[in-house]
Amino acid sequence: MPTIDGVDWSWQGEPMRLGLTRLGEGPTLLLLPALSSISTREEMRPLQELLSTTYATVSLDWPGFGDGPKPFVDWRPEAYRAFLDHVLTRIVPRPLATIAVGHAAAYALRQAEAAPGSAGALCLIAPTWRGPLPTMSGKPAASFEWLIRLVDSPGIGAVVYALNVNPLVLRMMARGHVYADAATLTPRWLAEKLQVTRAPGARHASVRFVSGMLDPAEDRTKFLAGVGRVLDPILLLYGADTPRKSRGEMEALAGLPNIERRVLARGKLAVQEEFPASVEAEIRAFLERRG
Repeated sequence: MPTIDGVDWSWQGEPMRLGLTRLGEGPTLLLLPALSSISTREEMRPLQELLSTTYATVSLDWPGFGDGPKPFVDWRPEAYRAFLDHVLTRIVPRPLATIAVGHAAAYALRQAEAAPGSAGALCLIAPTWRGPLPTMSGKPAASFEWLIRLVDSPGIGAVVYALNVNPLVLRMMARGHVYADAATLTPRWLAEKLQVTRAPGARHASVRFVSGMLDPAEDRTKFLAGVGRVLDPILLLYGADTPRKSRGEMEALAGLPNIERRVLARGKLAVQEEFPASVEAEIRAFLERRG
């Protein structure tokens, strides 16, 4: 049975408790979910259960995300770098590997660059470094500061946010970019994701992710240069159905000499949720090859 716990942390004077789940025994693996409006550590649960037959696994929520109440903080990349360093120093020191999805992968790479060995081997699942609006529009994140101010504002901000995370929009975005199989989008799935979006304070980190304000690099050149300096082993995993623009960024990453790439037969940006057995098999093989 999993052990449900929490991480106490604070940022800008705001204390918070973040969900954490431990499962299994053996060498430790840290599992980091994506930073998105519908992401929590529960998206890692299918993969975590499979890996826990051999490994001690730890999954946890990011500040500003997850399904619990969130403080109103002007979330920026330095907060997420500091949080991950805290986790890898105090909560899960020097794991065998860190398994990270989406933007979490980019932060894991930054951590590995700054402190080699602190995150162990890196298993990157559908990694991203640029938020949805900059990716779709081609505009820099600074172009969307107005949107952050609007969503942060009392009253109208909550209304604007709610309009953008209603059931119709969630289904459309999930089907288009996140999940390959429409059968995944069950009424239970929708109810659980809506609960995440409706947690108190959820809109503040969510709008910053969408607008690109949580992007850990200014542009692709700087992102790839940083990854090229990482000394730890890196596995890159993504699905054959990954949306074109996101896939282009992953293929650019795969071109680096220190990256080992595996493309799964199916899957979009949440391949670890839909096809956990395929992801687990590649991660196990990678870790076994590393000895």
